[in-house]
Amino acid sequence: MPRAFLVVMDSVGIGGAPDAGRFFNGDLPDTGANTLGHIAQACAEGRAEEGRSGPLRLPALAGLGLGAAVKLASGLEPQGLAGPVTGRWGAATEISPGKDTPSGHWELAGVPVPWDWTYFPDTVPAFSDDLAQAAAAAAGTEGILGNCHASGTEIIARLGAEHMRSGWPICYTSADSVFQIAAHEESFGLQRLYRMCEELAPRLHAMKVGRAIARPFVGSPETGFTRTTNRHDYAIAPPAPVLTNWVQAAGRRVHAVGKIGDIFSMQGIDTLSKGSDAALMDHLARLVDEAEEGSLTFANFVEFDSLYGHRRDISGYARALEWFDARIGALLARLRPGDLMVLTADHGNDPSWPGGDHTRERVPVLCAGVGAGTLGQVAFADVAASIAAYLGVASQGPGRSFL
Repeated sequence: MPRAFLVVMDSVGIGGAPDAGRFFNGDLPDTGANTLGHIAQACAEGRAEEGRSGPLRLPALAGLGLGAAVKLASGLEPQGLAGPVTGRWGAATEISPGKDTPSGHWELAGVPVPWDWTYFPDTVPAFSDDLAQAAAAAAGTEGILGNCHASGTEIIARLGAEHMRSGWPICYTSADSVFQIAAHEESFGLQRLYRMCEELAPRLHAMKVGRAIARPFVGSPETGFTRTTNRHDYAIAPPAPVLTNWVQAAGRRVHAVGKIGDIFSMQGIDTLSKGSDAALMDHLARLVDEAEEGSLTFANFVEFDSLYGHRRDISGYARALEWFDARIGALLARLRPGDLMVLTADHGNDPSWPGGDHTRERVPVLCAGVGAGTLGQVAFADVAASIAAYLGVASQGPGRSFL
């Protein structure tokens, strides 16, 4: 019985979204953004030399058709990604009205988002008085800190000391539909932070805010503050059964790696493995060796996005891509006969682009285990339909199989 592995390279877009002009970083539309293409250009031109050097080297992904997918999506022929192609490749276009994590993942799993998300205004304060008071009540404090749009690392550096003195949680948002709460794991308490998010999440979900996110950190004003891997997303549940539900309903096992459990509110998931991307790759390797016949493994590697895309770090993003390529290449060689691995992304986050928000882009669809050739232009939802068809599971979404 075949197994399937769906691996999301968070934010590794390939340009060319037909509606990019409707999405913005500040006042600049996303038209022309191309995460992978622009990183490859920067590497070829010697503009990504921190911790690495020279053209972008992704032999495993290029061998599955990544370079060809970039050209199909955007017309750009990325330097360094040419060569023989032994996989099946295409470019997927999203229809959901968002360029965020839940929108991309839900649609990849077969359910486009049927509503418009609520975004908080880029003002100070960003939250209504009622919501700010509800957050303070959930924390058991007289008020909150922050109440603005901010980078997570910047705001804990700026307000971490005051947070430790006052005990007030740091609440902030971004261009995504999120309400984020940063708190010190020791002085505030990790479980207290989780309880605060759990209490606020239903109110936020009713507002169509996609996620309440716990952002714990450690450290001191003297040594500096560092976010930990104990982040937890309290996401609104998908409005209909998704790929994980379809597979589980057929009596198969579903293994989640990374943020997948949070994104889908653990719907249709049997096991969950979390940690840094390095730890997640070890978990994925274990599942390549051990996952049951007929199972689905659904993984997300977030650090392309969280550490490098939002921070507009081209060298760091390139280093992460080359690390990922080396590790995933080793796993491709360990797949069993009959296994399918699909590598894709949920949105873009072009580190060469102005601003710090995601960018609206098409994403690659790279398939190992099903021969070679082009898939052409496909829909995000086609990914779920194709994996379901490959596993012999009934699809309940709008997508069509490309396999």
